[in-house]
Amino acid sequence: MNLTPLPAAASWNHRGVRTGFEIAFFADLNGGHRLAGHTTAHESGALWSVGYDVTVDGAWTTVSAHVSSLTAAGTSALTLIRDAHGRWTVNGELRPELDGCVDVDLESSAVTNTLPLHRLELVPGAGIDVPAAFVRADDLRVERLEQRYTLVEAWPERLLVHYESSSFDVACDLEYDHSGLILQYPSIASRES
Repeated sequence: MNLTPLPAAASWNHRGVRTGFEIAFFADLNGGHRLAGHTTAHESGALWSVGYDVTVDGAWTTVSAHVSSLTAAGTSALTLIRDAHGRWTVNGELRPELDGCVDVDLESSAVTNTLPLHRLELVPGAGIDVPAAFVRADDLRVERLEQRYTLVEAWPERLLVHYESSSFDVACDLEYDHSGLILQYPSIASRES
């Protein structure tokens, strides 16, 4: 599965679980990529705004993520770093329960679902487990997320991938464009540009 390069920018409407809007900007770095953006939303009576700046290496493995939030409770910030041995630190504190995670996954964002697609060789019908360091939107709490991606079908303009998370007992089909960005994430987000 060969993906095309990411566009310079993209945006999504968040609908269903929350109501909101997300923008993201993409840049190639020397030997890697940068994904930076912001989501503002209303969810379950709460208002929040989350900014992110994620760096991945040339193999699309997360190197670092800087996340900030604004809620009625105030502002907070978080830095996640994954070292060359696959160990994660969260604000400088070693988090062994995240060992084996290759990606960061932001609850607030449709963007981070692109990371595994750029790294994995997905074959139709063959599921691949992709645990991630999951960052909650409301309080930036970090936990391990067990998830699986299975390519259902690939067309010239889009991909259909079955997503499952045993951590949240969720299963759905995600529709991607051929750059690996979400077009439709049921009950979460739909691509606008």
